[in-house]
Amino acid sequence: MLKGRRFKHSVAYWTLGLTEWNWSFERICETAKDLGIEGIELLPPEFFPELARYGLKCALAANGMPDPPFARGVNNVKHHEEIITRTRQAIDECANYRFPNVIAFVGYKWLDCMDPRSEEISREHAIENSVKALAELSPYAAKHGVNICLEHLNSRDDSHPMKGHPGYQGDDLALCAEVIRRVNHPNLKLLFDVYHVQIMHGDVIRRLREYADLIGHVHTAGNPGRRELDDKQEIHYPGVAWALDEIGYQGFVGHEFIPTSDPAAGLAQAIRLCEPA
Repeated sequence: MLKGRRFKHSVAYWTLGLTEWNWSFERICETAKDLGIEGIELLPPEFFPELARYGLKCALAANGMPDPPFARGVNNVKHHEEIITRTRQAIDECANYRFPNVIAFVGYKWLDCMDPRSEEISREHAIENSVKALAELSPYAAKHGVNICLEHLNSRDDSHPMKGHPGYQGDDLALCAEVIRRVNHPNLKLLFDVYHVQIMHGDVIRRLREYADLIGHVHTAGNPGRRELDDKQEIHYPGVAWALDEIGYQGFVGHEFIPTSDPAAGLAQAIRLCEPA
């Protein structure tokens, strides 16, 4: 950790490499190094060797599921075999490089995950199915020194495919927390995305305190719009940073906003705002 910094910071690859900015992997890594960012997130494993050569970590690895990866989740037993196989492969890749986390998703609420006309999975079945898959994966992750982080996403914003996820069944923090607590394994954590929590629940600091024992990774973005963490959006990130410090959070703070202007300046601002005073 750099001197004077309380948290380790990372940036989501897709926000710069797979948006209109179209930055190269090399440019993202060089910008990260310049800003003292320690990790790049949600990278496919073919980038891992070069990432390691830059001295950076994959703070949160993708689970290898086809796009959109958040649609086919652990709530649906028909996807379990593929999810378990692909997540184990992601865990293996992370273990090879000593990268800390692999992402997991609850999934969409429909039996045919991309078809809203199909039958819905009940909340209780979603929890039971999720527990079954994650209880199998968590010991495997522990054996390899990796955590699985289950992400809560918002289902309200339908303006953009990466700003909200209508139909996502893990849109309730209480559901995600219940799954994690039922599994009751130290290598299964909650991915607390401040942007998504603000949209679905609000009361972010109270939620951080409520789920402090479960949080393994944090994401940031401004709301509305999943934009920079500036004064044109409603989340007070210095207060969020203070609360993270108060609860003793030790993981990465991953910046996952879509820049509307100079990305490097936006990332520098995000780091300043997300460090407790």
